[in-house]
Amino acid sequence: MAAYLTTDWTSAFLKKRILFSTAFLIRIVLVFYGVYQDKTMLVKYTDIDYHVFTDASRFITQGSSPYKRATYRYTPLLAWILIPNIYLTALFGKLLFVICDVISAYLMYSILHFRGMGSDKACRYCALWLLNPLPIAVSSRGNAESVLVVLVVATLYYMENRSLVKAAVCYGLSVHMKIYPVTYALPIALSLQTLKDPETEALGNKASSLLSKRIQKFFSRLLNRDLLVFAVIAGGTFFALSLIFYSMYGWEFLEHTYLYHLTRRDIRHNFSAYFYMLYLTAESEWSLALGLAAFLPQLLLLLLTSFAYYKDLAFCCFLHTAIFVSFNKVCTSQYFLWYLCLLPLVLPSLTLSLKQGLGLLFLWFAGQALWLAPAYYLEFEGQNTFLLIWLAGLFFLFINSLVLVRIISHYKQRSDLQKAKSG
Repeated sequence: MAAYLTTDWTSAFLKKRILFSTAFLIRIVLVFYGVYQDKTMLVKYTDIDYHVFTDASRFITQGSSPYKRATYRYTPLLAWILIPNIYLTALFGKLLFVICDVISAYLMYSILHFRGMGSDKACRYCALWLLNPLPIAVSSRGNAESVLVVLVVATLYYMENRSLVKAAVCYGLSVHMKIYPVTYALPIALSLQTLKDPETEALGNKASSLLSKRIQKFFSRLLNRDLLVFAVIAGGTFFALSLIFYSMYGWEFLEHTYLYHLTRRDIRHNFSAYFYMLYLTAESEWSLALGLAAFLPQLLLLLLTSFAYYKDLAFCCFLHTAIFVSFNKVCTSQYFLWYLCLLPLVLPSLTLSLKQGLGLLFLWFAGQALWLAPAYYLEFEGQNTFLLIWLAGLFFLFINSLVLVRIISHYKQRSDLQKAKSG
């Protein structure tokens, strides 16, 4: 998969300064184009969530709760950050999201460069994010996903550099912003465990055959100073922010920021394979139980991937996020950004050919197209296509699973790749 990125067809354009400047300029142009489209066209460019963010910020400036704005289901921190939307310019949030988008790409570049990759090659991988229409559109339309992306990638960057305090702060902030990065806790903890001592292992090999001894050894390696520092600082960051906002906004903060997303049962059509079941059982007494049971496949798969791939934290987090999104009760297109932002860090470890990579990409887009067709007839033509949407969602889940299996089967640890290249 890495081979096709080493060609020279765009070597001049993909120089670091030109690439990042062009990507930033494209986003800025779209931000200002959005102002024009919003004023002159029936279909607005600005994401509806951006208006929700701005209204929540306005309530804060009036001394009220951001949760007075209906459908505001986010941390108050976001509304506080966007207060300049009220006092300076309504474009402040969009500009901030665009900057975060580009900074996250710079962090990807820094991780790849830290691993020993050359500047030009690292830029080619980062271009998959910087020139990708999806993150470009999402950030310039005013969606806040780029703030979360920069926190997640920053966590991986500081983990790569073993700056545990900074990594822990970024991680605590990311979990506060959105709940899904909490799934990274186990692979992070496993990656921080003390390395095995070969001499100690040899001496205790016979005794370690007992399950109790193995468990004891595992926890003795796991519970160390690095993990303690990371847990205290990350947990402290998360709970400090939570306590501050709970003291300010009470139960509605917990309900809208965290509990709503845990118990959410979205019966509107979306990519999730669970949507039709939740739609049919919306009024059932089993509705809540079924919604919670939907987490079980996620939990099992997340546990398996944590223990299998924690040594490559970026790859493990990519698998975690892709599994979480694919098997989630609610799945929309903006969720794809959560794992696409990690793809530039994963691709160098894959041995997929260009043909195989394009084939998987075609399958992924074809699955979305098959879902969008019946969704269009439901949304705009008013036809009852719920069953077709559900079947398309099941097929899309199959495609996502197939893509993940192919990625895993073509994955090689960086040490193995380096040995292959040197050989």
